[in-house]
This record gives sequence, structure tokens and C-alpha cells, in this order.
Amino acid sequence: MTRRTFLEASLAGAAGVLTDGLPKLLAAASTSKSKETFLLGGDLLVNRLGFGAMRLTGEGIWGWPPDRENAKKVLRRAVELGVNFIDTADAYGPETNELLIAEALYPYPKGLVIATKGGNTRPGPGQWVPDGRPEYLAQCVDKSLKRLKLERIDLYQLHRIDRKVPVEESLGALKKAQDAGKIRHVGLSEVTVAEIEQAKKVVPIVSIQNRYNITDRDSEGALNYCEKEKMGFIPWAPIGGSGSGSLSKPSNTLDAEAKRYNVSVVQLALAWLLQKSPVMLPIPGTSSLAHLEENMAAAKLQLTADDWKRIEDLARTS
Repeated sequence: MTRRTFLEASLAGAAGVLTDGLPKLLAAASTSKSKETFLLGGDLLVNRLGFGAMRLTGEGIWGWPPDRENAKKVLRRAVELGVNFIDTADAYGPETNELLIAEALYPYPKGLVIATKGGNTRPGPGQWVPDGRPEYLAQCVDKSLKRLKLERIDLYQLHRIDRKVPVEESLGALKKAQDAGKIRHVGLSEVTVAEIEQAKKVVPIVSIQNRYNITDRDSEGALNYCEKEKMGFIPWAPIGGSGSGSLSKPSNTLDAEAKRYNVSVVQLALAWLLQKSPVMLPIPGTSSLAHLEENMAAAKLQLTADDWKRIEDLARTS
């Protein structure tokens, strides 16, 4: 079976075809619905493989995407393929990413969860400077609501902790917004377990967004904590990002394993993430329709326990 055949069969849900064509890869149709979804914050049912919208911007995560119409097609196709959890931030663009989501998807389909973030400013392309002042965050929430055309943001995440501002003050602003009905749930990004526990004294925290993928597991402690506390763990750069760590680069350690199953390394890495933990909510992002469909097909893969462990060990030694 070629990768293209696999992709088409996956998207069509042809579980029977997949089982014959992919040795030791089982069709995800055999897994229970509880493994495919996660109850975020105890009341938001999301499909665990989501979409990160950051790449739908210009170079340096700055400005509008070079092909705005294509970017809107990618967002719409993601929803068609079953995505109901989209991650963005006011810093992406800045602002353009949120505007683009509303432009492409509003009025939003029932059950779509849009998670955004605030607390990171953009002096220029490729530049990021945290700002956790309470008055600034209060404005961020209001502006994101307006750009996204929402009355309430389902998940609002503190993009980064500002070391110049006590985190209790930053989170206090988000707690006020939550009490006012502007935010449903609060999440954190790039934090340690100690910082999560500190934050929970101010406001309930339902999710953590840290860098994590099969070859970069520095946030294992935070993931374990989320699993124990039934909090969502949203790994950013789930396929290594766009730099030297990208799993889409040739000569990757996992190339041979991927070829054995007629899938891409990216698909293998996403399948590994989904099986790593039931609280894992990967958000692979892309500006390509073809790559989007390939990414989403990864949800149809189920590795056996032995294969999963072998792939994990291979990646660990790379």
C-alpha cells in the first residue's frame, strides 16, 4: 500500500483495508470513543487530534499568510476532517491569526472549541516579549473576544509567565475575566509542575501547553502531572517544529520504521503521541492542505505495545 492509498483509506474510515496493508498497525476504528476524545475542563468534549493555527501567518509568525484564501481553506478542511479544537494566540500575526479564524469559520459550527492565548507581545518578526501585567491581560481578553467574534473564550491560556510580574497578579486578571463570564477555562503555557501548583492557588487550571514530541521529552514531568490531575496536555511542536528538530526532515532516525508501515515519520510521531497518554492533545499545524490530510490520518493509526516501545526507544537514542 502506498502512503497516498493509506491516506485516502484513512480519511474514508476504511479500517478493514488498513489492517491488511499495514503490518502491526491496527485501525483506530477498533479503539473506543473515549480514547479518541478528551473532556477538557470536565465539560468540553474535544477530538484529541486538534489543529495549531500558528503557521497560518507570514514569515516569522508575522502578518497575514502569503495566500490568505488557501489559509482559510486549510481551516475549513480541518473542521471537515473532524477537528473541533483549534489553538491560536493574539501574538500570532500579531492579531491576524485570530481574525483569520473568524473570517474562515464564523459562524462557528456547534462544538468547535477555540483556544487562544495572551501575555506575549511581538516587537517584530520572530521576536517575543512576555507582558503579564494585569491591565494588559484584561485588554488582551477583550480584544481576542472581539477578533474571534465570541461572547466567551472556551480556553484562555497565559502564553508565558512574565518574570517581571508576580504570576498571582497575572492570573488574577484572568480569574476576574472568568468571573465576568469572558473566559470558560484557564490554561498555562511553558510551565513547570511547581508553577502549575502555584497557579492553581489563584484559578483552576485545566490544561498545560509545553513543547513536547517523540524526540523532545523535557516536559515529561508536566505531562505526568497532567495525567494524574486529569488535565489536558497540549504539546506544541508535536512534530518538532520547523527548525532542525523537525521530524519531516530526511534522514530521520524513524525513517526506516515509517517505511515499514508505508506511513510518514510525522504520522508515526503523531500516532505515538496519541498513544503516549489519554490526556495528550496534539495540535500539529500546517499551511498545506496535503500535509493537513496526512496529519489527520495519523489518528487512524494504532501501534501495538511492542511497536510503540520500539519506536520510543529509537527516538530516544537519536
